[in-house]
Amino acid sequence: MTWEYDISSSTALIAVAAVTTLLLKYLHGHNPLHNIPGPQQTLFVKGHIDQLFNPQGASFHQHLADNFGGVVKVRGMWGDEQPYVSDPNALHDILVKQQDVFEETSWFIVSNELTMGKGLLATTGTSPDPVVLELSSFPGTQHRKQRKMIGPFFSMRHLAEMTPLFFEVVSKVRDTLMLKTRNGPQEIDMHHWMNRTSLELVGQSGLGVSGPSSEYALMRLVLAGHSFNDLTEGAKPNEYTAAAMGVPSARFKLNLYRRMVPYLVRLGPPRLRRLLVRLIPSTDVQRLRAMVDIMWDTSVRLVASKKAALEQGDEVMLQQVGRGKDIMSILLNANMHTSESERLPEDEVIDQMSTLVFAAMGTTSSALSRVLHLLAQRPHIQEKLRQEICEAWEAKGELSCADLSDLPYLDAVVRETLRLYAPIPMVTRVATQDTVIPLTQPITGTDGKYMKEIVVPKGTMVYIAIIKANRDPAVWGPDALEWLETPPESVTKTQYPSIYGNMMTFIGGGRSCVGFKFSELEIKVVLSVLLQSLVFSEGAQDIQWNLGGVHVPVVPNSAMPTKSQLPLVISSVKQSMSHA
Repeated sequence: MTWEYDISSSTALIAVAAVTTLLLKYLHGHNPLHNIPGPQQTLFVKGHIDQLFNPQGASFHQHLADNFGGVVKVRGMWGDEQPYVSDPNALHDILVKQQDVFEETSWFIVSNELTMGKGLLATTGTSPDPVVLELSSFPGTQHRKQRKMIGPFFSMRHLAEMTPLFFEVVSKVRDTLMLKTRNGPQEIDMHHWMNRTSLELVGQSGLGVSGPSSEYALMRLVLAGHSFNDLTEGAKPNEYTAAAMGVPSARFKLNLYRRMVPYLVRLGPPRLRRLLVRLIPSTDVQRLRAMVDIMWDTSVRLVASKKAALEQGDEVMLQQVGRGKDIMSILLNANMHTSESERLPEDEVIDQMSTLVFAAMGTTSSALSRVLHLLAQRPHIQEKLRQEICEAWEAKGELSCADLSDLPYLDAVVRETLRLYAPIPMVTRVATQDTVIPLTQPITGTDGKYMKEIVVPKGTMVYIAIIKANRDPAVWGPDALEWLETPPESVTKTQYPSIYGNMMTFIGGGRSCVGFKFSELEIKVVLSVLLQSLVFSEGAQDIQWNLGGVHVPVVPNSAMPTKSQLPLVISSVKQSMSHA
């Protein structure tokens, strides 16, 4: 039986949220954000939410970048006024100087806890939103405690040790693609393969699991004989792989309703709430619930197996896929030997698995797909990059993490892609108290007066406008909207609160992307292996990039216009040379 979504229950919830919001506005009086300019509001009920989160919403984000200053006022539910911020000084205050004031929103934290558990994306800093504190029962330092324990895995020293494993995994992908093109050029969905590559890399280096063979006894135990993510030709994703690949888009479809989650989780204990979720007549909700259950059950079994291997000693761990250097093995081992005050509860350790998969797969596969698409559109840049890579392979024989860092053109291509086409266009924060943030460049208010700072009332949701900051001509020069061979340097001394090349792709501060070096290394390894042997060209179908939690490629004029896919024509380098 196919359930259609019953809108009446949502209407009731929206009505309750509306009355609450309007009452709070009345009690607080005039909002100091009212004077900030912004686009015209179309619908009072949903404000600009549909435009900000629409799959085709990239044009609206660019409209905000082209027509407004470093702070823009957009509207949320019921006309709620929300700053959309790209001003460098304002971002520094939000993400660094006042990071304890600007926390993750309650709907972000609580919805992440429900879908991924109490991992790194579902914990708060030192001054949490009271709603989050009440619902999650987390001490404010839990995010920092988890980050401290996970951080060493993402150090350059550890990534250098894992680089051979990266090359081993990506070489399997190359071999499969070469096999597919053995009889000539073939059109292949590269987004599918980049998703599976990212999942296998986080599976082996992060979780210490992989596909089936005699040496993968752990994975046979965990998945009862099924492959985690077999990268050979003709292999189909198992249920865990399918679930991991499906969760981001499923969450995005329910994005509007995620904002009601902090209120919905008040409806009794977890057992009752789970029963109520099963009764919701929504295909999207039930699909997401099923995928979350699959990932949780697998995580529990995997962690139990890992703990058993750890207890058997180093000799057993060295025979595991990650050779005991994967993040789950490191995390479990560290947690077993740390002080009681620093130790993580076992359910939080289990929950890191889903968090790692979700965080490491979607964004990196999006970036990989984007750079392959760009190179297919620009064969001269692809060839120049291939030449640099091939010369490095010939000179070194094997490439290390340091060798990849020393390839300037590869670095330029990766950085420029991550600047202009950040996988995530924006993130959100909420002010936990009244505060003031300064501006680098004054903006002109709707009353015609200059504003050098903005007052942000407690409870205000703030958008960190990543795309707008990365494309600001005042910072990046007149070619800021062009993907260039040589990435533009900042044309001013203005510094964003960034951990990566003065761009906001991985943001900054205490909640910056802990795995950005992992992501960068993965992209460079994939390009250095695939471009050595394969040529990528555009196919006959037009590709469009949609928002789906992250940017994803689609073929709008195909039989499945909303399916994430990137069909590119692939041939071997030898085939291309013979036809040149």
